[in-house]
Amino acid sequence: MIRVGVFGAGGRMGSTVCRAVADDPELELVAAVDPYHAGIDLGDLGLHGAGLQIAAKADALSEADAEVAVDFTVVDAARENLRWCAEHGVHAVVGTTGFSADDLAEMRDRFDGGESNAVIAPNFTIGAVLMMRFAELAAPYFETAEIIELHHDQKVDAPSGTAMTTAQRMAAASDDWAEDPTEKVVADGARGGEGAPGIRVHSVRLKGLFAHQEVVLGTTGQMLSIRHDSFERTAYMPGVLLAIRKVRERPGLTVGLDALLGL
Repeated sequence: MIRVGVFGAGGRMGSTVCRAVADDPELELVAAVDPYHAGIDLGDLGLHGAGLQIAAKADALSEADAEVAVDFTVVDAARENLRWCAEHGVHAVVGTTGFSADDLAEMRDRFDGGESNAVIAPNFTIGAVLMMRFAELAAPYFETAEIIELHHDQKVDAPSGTAMTTAQRMAAASDDWAEDPTEKVVADGARGGEGAPGIRVHSVRLKGLFAHQEVVLGTTGQMLSIRHDSFERTAYMPGVLLAIRKVRERPGLTVGLDALLGL
């Protein structure tokens, strides 16, 4: 039985993680931390774990002997939570996005040779990770490619981190892309933005969507479309649960879910 604590437990993703952990017979939810919901019983939020109150500070994880902490907060809070985990020997599984290269370098130093490990992944959806890998494999065989990412109307950044990562990985796999033939742009932004040299990214924001992405590749006489759709937050949970189980076995910092899937 792995003892798990959750940062941001009162938020939408955090509460979904709490539910997934509590439902898993191999895991035990022992601590929940969220300064904005401190004092609330998880049962009052309609979650499993009635009797477990949300704490304001990370020390609740130590008091509950948590082995693994899951973080879906915001990047400023996640930095501090990761530092706390490294100092207190608690393994960390982080789905918060927005870390810079300097942040990752710092966390690599903090977890290298320490008592705990960390997995940071910009996307815990297994299908999305496979989509990126498939696009990367296909890139050298096509001359043109564009990415269309579609998200709900509350997403504030564009393009998505997944779309940018996909473009960068495709560009690393091939730098031989045809030039954009557009000579006249009637409406600014019609051709999207260049996510990586030669690869355009288009962002759609609509009510009713959750998280979707399509990679379209074309060459003479043919087209390949690779698409992934997530319909709700539970799509992330198989990847999160996998990381909770695997993080203890992976020394230091692991970035991305790929390594845990053997890709």
